[in-house]
Amino acid sequence: MTIHATGLSVVRSGHTILHPTDVEIRPGTRVGLVGASGSGKSTLGHALIDILRAQGQSVSHVPQSPDEALDPLRSMAFHWREAERALNMAPNPARQETLFTALRIEGGDVRKRPWGWSRGMQQRFVIAMALIGTPDLLVMDEPTSALDPVVAADTMDLLDTYLADRATALLLVTHDLGLAARRVTRLMVMEAGQVVEDAPTTQLLSAPETVAARSLCAHRNWLELPC
Repeated sequence: MTIHATGLSVVRSGHTILHPTDVEIRPGTRVGLVGASGSGKSTLGHALIDILRAQGQSVSHVPQSPDEALDPLRSMAFHWREAERALNMAPNPARQETLFTALRIEGGDVRKRPWGWSRGMQQRFVIAMALIGTPDLLVMDEPTSALDPVVAADTMDLLDTYLADRATALLLVTHDLGLAARRVTRLMVMEAGQVVEDAPTTQLLSAPETVAARSLCAHRNWLELPC
């Protein structure tokens, strides 16, 4: 299903922090929403999630840190059951096994609490939960910032492989152009609460048109990073 949202905007304390914005994402596409800290990209991501859920569309969110999604006092099995219940889905061990295997967390003991798993495994578990219902759109907000570069790259590689033959679209929200450049085919650049540039990844990287995009592309050392 193609994702459509028009006129997304956010005003807080009388200040517009997200100017009216239209978003369209086709099934199976990989889109990066990039910009400097404070540019409004996370605000746009959350506004998109809210409107799509209000419209009854299937959208999942992966936060920056597993700490935002996992209760340290509850077992991993509890979190999984709660995610299934939230989606009105019956327990399905085969589905869990498929997702755990795809994200290489099949060795994790779900009887343990989050702190009994490594940070990388916790974040992969959160991604697996987000994929339980096969959403139309997966919104990932700085999903690897809490991980070291090697674990981050491995996690994104596994997700790429899992999504390769599926219709789930991906919106990757990040300030890390290096991460986005390797993972998406389209880049949206934000500045001061507005999308100032929207172009295919290769085109934007080779010929950025706006000051914000040129600033992001100026420091080419991100090309050396593995993720």
